[in-house]
Amino acid sequence: MIKAITFDFWDTLVVDDSDEPKRAARGLGSKAETRQQLLTAEIGRYHPEIGPEQVAEAFVWANEQFNYCWKTLYTTPTVAARLSLAYTRLGIDLTPGFAELVTAVEQMEVEISPDFLPGVAETLAALAQNYTLGIISDAIHTPGRGLRRILERARLLDYFTYCVFSDEAGAAKPHPRVFETAAAQLDAPLEQIVHVGDRESNDVAGPLALGMKAVLFTGAVDRGSAGSEATAVCRSFTDLPQIIAEIGD
Repeated sequence: MIKAITFDFWDTLVVDDSDEPKRAARGLGSKAETRQQLLTAEIGRYHPEIGPEQVAEAFVWANEQFNYCWKTLYTTPTVAARLSLAYTRLGIDLTPGFAELVTAVEQMEVEISPDFLPGVAETLAALAQNYTLGIISDAIHTPGRGLRRILERARLLDYFTYCVFSDEAGAAKPHPRVFETAAAQLDAPLEQIVHVGDRESNDVAGPLALGMKAVLFTGAVDRGSAGSEATAVCRSFTDLPQIIAEIGD
């Protein structure tokens, strides 16, 4: 019997980087370019002796430290913590506009949001009639409060009883804490929860190790479904209700 379903956010509910063409259409640079430009401008305003190349090196180094934490320690440091590493690398104190810099980075995907997968709204409405729904997602540049805003604006947030975002949980997938937290908040045993996501290590291996069921979603990108250990593979959101029903039989 399946009691609850949890969903990843990126490349499961929304198509990651589908906001980039929208930015280009407005004459804006890519998100990565803009983040670095914002940092360079803020530091250059108070430290003209530090050139753009130095800031770029510090920016890359800070991102490398973040990726180590994310992929190895299963934590996602906040945007403020990540950007502050660039200052540490350069040997300078935080500049007066640092808080505004952090906000600009955190709001980038909220102001120009990615696209939701086709069929998401209709499928969530159907599933919510029979299951408790939740989200378990890593927060990379947009914190949990921003992801909730994206969902709210799309009129989808109310379908979810509880959301576990890594910046708030203090752990990232596939750490057991995020799945156990979701189970407790959704009032469902782990073995009665199906997790839906796009990454084998995070969204399949993590849940399966705890006795959950796992559906590998390939509707946005297929990262090797042929060799997946998932309970099932879903290629279109509209197929999900039938897949969940079959898992529960």
